[in-house]
Amino acid sequence: MKFASLLTFVLSATCASITLAQTPAAPKPGSSSAKPAAAAKPAAKPAPRKAPAKPLPPPPPVLAEADADQLAATEMAFLGTYDCEFKQSISITRNTTPGYLDVAWQRHTFTMKPVLSSTGALRMEDVTGKTLMIQIGNKSMLMDTKIGQRLVDECIHPKQREIIEAARAAKAAAAASGITLDHGGLGIEPRVTAPVTKL
Repeated sequence: MKFASLLTFVLSATCASITLAQTPAAPKPGSSSAKPAAAAKPAAKPAPRKAPAKPLPPPPPVLAEADADQLAATEMAFLGTYDCEFKQSISITRNTTPGYLDVAWQRHTFTMKPVLSSTGALRMEDVTGKTLMIQIGNKSMLMDTKIGQRLVDECIHPKQREIIEAARAAKAAAAASGITLDHGGLGIEPRVTAPVTKL
């Protein structure tokens, strides 16, 4: 009888120890048995779009060799800065090719071929056919030949200002002498008309 009771006690103790061994130990305070979950990776940023390539500027026009008349007309152009209407300005310089001029207005530069007209006005023709600059005695103007309108007017070079002042002085002197000066509307070379003799 005692042996049976002892056997029962041993079996009970064995089962209890097995149960304790299978039960997971409680985690210690302040510690974590589980590893923290890996932080989520941020979404990859889309690759920046490349800006479209700017179109290349057109190649410079091929300039024909200037003849003697064109070279002579080039020498008649007033080089330098012109003061124009609405506080604008135009600048004319020599092109690297003899016989041609560069007319700069705003952000544009036009290569011009100078041609002397029969009236004495100097025409500076854009080699691309877009614009035309006309130089007369008392002013110059830049025109858009495509639409037939002036881009800028009342452009006066210092030499043209001298011509204007000289013409005013000549007109005043002629008026005092009874002589009429005819400018022909272009202000280039005033023609002298004999005074009218009163009967």
